[in-house]
Amino acid sequence: MNSFVYDIPTKIYFGEDQLSHLGPELSRFGKRVLLTYGGGTIKKTGLYDKVAAEIRAAGLELFELGGIAPNPHIDSVRKGAEICKKEKIDVLLAVGGGSTLDATKFMAAGACVDFDPWKFLSEWAPIEKALPVITILTLAATGSEMDRGGVISNPETQDKNGRMELPMLPKVSFLDPSNTYTVNAYQTACGAADMMSHIMEVYFNMDQDLQMLDGVMEVLMKTIIRYAPVAMGQPDNYEARANLMWTSSWAINGFVNGGKRQAWSCHPIEHELSAIYDITHGLGLAILTPRWMEYTLDESTVSKFYQFGINVFGIEASLPYMEVAKKSIELLSDFFFQTLGLKSSLHEIGIDDKNFGIMAKKACSGGTLPGFKPLNQQDIENIFKMCL
Repeated sequence: MNSFVYDIPTKIYFGEDQLSHLGPELSRFGKRVLLTYGGGTIKKTGLYDKVAAEIRAAGLELFELGGIAPNPHIDSVRKGAEICKKEKIDVLLAVGGGSTLDATKFMAAGACVDFDPWKFLSEWAPIEKALPVITILTLAATGSEMDRGGVISNPETQDKNGRMELPMLPKVSFLDPSNTYTVNAYQTACGAADMMSHIMEVYFNMDQDLQMLDGVMEVLMKTIIRYAPVAMGQPDNYEARANLMWTSSWAINGFVNGGKRQAWSCHPIEHELSAIYDITHGLGLAILTPRWMEYTLDESTVSKFYQFGINVFGIEASLPYMEVAKKSIELLSDFFFQTLGLKSSLHEIGIDDKNFGIMAKKACSGGTLPGFKPLNQQDIENIFKMCL
């Protein structure tokens, strides 16, 4: 069992009617606030007006950067970093889903350096400091509200890279489930698939670690399976939205990792899909994950699939291990493609095999992807083909 350090000092305001704390929290870091957001939904819902009112009531100066796209692009990061430098911004406030939050984290880091922030992701330039970031979450999916990472796309190079560094960890996050009532069924489903994958990337691991962490992950996955369909059918069901929102945070804030050191598999593979085709990240993960499971299932890994099947899906424990393992993959596929209604193949979303070689090579950096089962370029190409 490996030793580990756990340190997540993000302050959380969870629930309704918490925005009265926004002004005082922002004021702890200065007077000049850069508000970042996506396509403008927060203006239609009235959240923008509430946030702006709290900022002005606290006597703070407001600057804005809207239009941050899904699969956020480096151009938005560059713009935000330049605004921070020009306007001497003290604190950034990200209002939105994971794309807005991710981009804002890199803006905060980019504001503290004199080079192109893409170098953080292309050359691994050091991230030694960042301006403080506060978040208001409107979509439960990425967990960016309570972790130190983000993923940014560069359409010019067709790259999508992620990185996690402590200076980018949000100082404060406001998690009001009612702010996710307007999330449509499709995005709720994609968010659920993303959360499931975050947990499964850690759960499917043959390392010996704290048993209680496996139990926590199993409950988190069962929570997603239970409440995602409810939220899709009843968008304003507070219990469902609250459970999904809190699960999103705990799926990827580092707690369930314990001492596990294994690299992730499905995320780096999916990043190549959305880098080229700009598909929704959660959809790509839903298509990839069951095929990755089929590809990595063998006698050396079957015990983990068996554990997953009986503890998450309630499959009869007396059945043979391999039978339980295969049934667990079937049930996960049914959840993604039947219950959540997501497309089940790359062909259905207009993706063919012409870029598989390029994507597979990038996913493993031309060598081996050291995940649950090590995957080389040919392995990854094979998984892509299974997804057609």
